[in-house]
Amino acid sequence: MSKAPLRSVTTGTSINVTRIAPWLVQVPPLRGTSMHDGVVARLRTMIYEREELAGAWIDEKALALAWRVSRTPLREALKVLAAEGLVELVPHRGCRVVELSEADADALFPVMALLEGRCAFEAVNKASDGDLRHLERLHDELERHAVAHDIDGYYRTNHEFHSLVQALADNRWLDRVTADLRKFVLLLRAEQLELPGRINASITEHRVLIDAFRQRDAARVERATHDHLMAQLTALKKLRYQKRSARARTVASKPIRHPIEGKP
Repeated sequence: MSKAPLRSVTTGTSINVTRIAPWLVQVPPLRGTSMHDGVVARLRTMIYEREELAGAWIDEKALALAWRVSRTPLREALKVLAAEGLVELVPHRGCRVVELSEADADALFPVMALLEGRCAFEAVNKASDGDLRHLERLHDELERHAVAHDIDGYYRTNHEFHSLVQALADNRWLDRVTADLRKFVLLLRAEQLELPGRINASITEHRVLIDAFRQRDAARVERATHDHLMAQLTALKKLRYQKRSARARTVASKPIRHPIEGKP
């Protein structure tokens, strides 16, 4: 089945959305009573899959044709995602994916670092030996992805690792607030892995983290998780600075056209 294009709000160019990530959301078929949930899940998956979709306008007509659904369930799904804060409904223009700024990242990551650190603290005290073996297996997958420099695979497994830690904490109040903010962290986590050398730094951080879990050292695992999240913020800011600098150099290198004398 073909996927409809999204269009960049900044460049106007089409964005390929065929690379969806079913590991983030189990997408139900678009039929029967689950059609609404299926559309919501597919749209959410497209947003979470890569940061390149940030700021993109959603082509409702193209998606409705590609998925063989009417625009009514699609619009209802967009309202759900707007309530979640993942898309923005713009009057008379349509709907676009939210684009998180550096100010957003500066405010979000320290809070998430505290929450995920607490998740890890509670998880290490409640995890069974079997749970720890599960974390070990996920860490081994991270090691393989890091060696292969497979950013998509690393991002996927990293999400699974941190989600498992959150589940092992078994604290419904902590789970509620962490899950709500995780939606937005996911929009930024993949981007920071693009920084040269970041995936190697990240796996080093994870080695400290998994060792703390092995030792069942709650204070150390909390600190390692917190530092891991803050390192992601540092990498994200550095990457965005590099991108801004590269754009500025490109603009500066373009020749200035002077008007020809004698012509208006």
